[in-house]
Amino acid sequence: MKSLDERKSIRKYSGKAVSNEILYSLLRQAERTPTMGNLQLYSVVVTRNAEMKAALAPAHFGQPMVEGAPVVLTFCADFRRTTLWAENRKAHPGYDNFLSFMNAATDTLLYCQTFTILAEEAGLGTCFLGTTVYNPTKVIDILKLPKLVMPVATITLGWPDEDPAQSDRLPLDSIVHEETYHDYSAADIDKYYSEKETLPENKHFVEINHKETLAQIFTDIRYTKKDNEAMSAGLIEALKQQGFL
Repeated sequence: MKSLDERKSIRKYSGKAVSNEILYSLLRQAERTPTMGNLQLYSVVVTRNAEMKAALAPAHFGQPMVEGAPVVLTFCADFRRTTLWAENRKAHPGYDNFLSFMNAATDTLLYCQTFTILAEEAGLGTCFLGTTVYNPTKVIDILKLPKLVMPVATITLGWPDEDPAQSDRLPLDSIVHEETYHDYSAADIDKYYSEKETLPENKHFVEINHKETLAQIFTDIRYTKKDNEAMSAGLIEALKQQGFL
């Protein structure tokens, strides 16, 4: 069993199958995750079928681990089940709003993280795909998600077939604020980001992309204002389609 200090994202998986026994055992254990009002406002769609994974891949920008992993798990914020329960028990639900989505999304991400930790403790490898909220309508259509169900996270899962280097992390004092938020001075930014910026792989990344700083890689290439605004609009439309706005 490895500690969290040793964890890595795994994008290449062996041909060994992930049994339903171990998968469902981990999903069941993860149900001990904290949840708002003990409502468990999440659902998980398990994808094993090769054709279904191939259909999902474009929604995740063709990242090869979507088709290469034995299992793809889509974690969904789900107020539909609770709403139907209320309607069938002479109650009057009011969960077709943004606050309810935020509560369900929080529940879902907590559950997803707990599952990830348990899976990696069991020797499995995972990779978190943030692309789920970039193309939500594609995921919704493929997985046939009804109203009040919204995809918020995807995990690829399998037995590791690689041992990549760990990604860097910022120092702890850069993210912890005692009592109140302490805003960052230019000197703080220099202190906290110097190690990241001087890593050989990051310096090489800047060089091959013909940029001056590592920050420009994120603002000009990876997460641009134009793309963020376009995908924000798509996310809002998906929330309207699913009945949360």
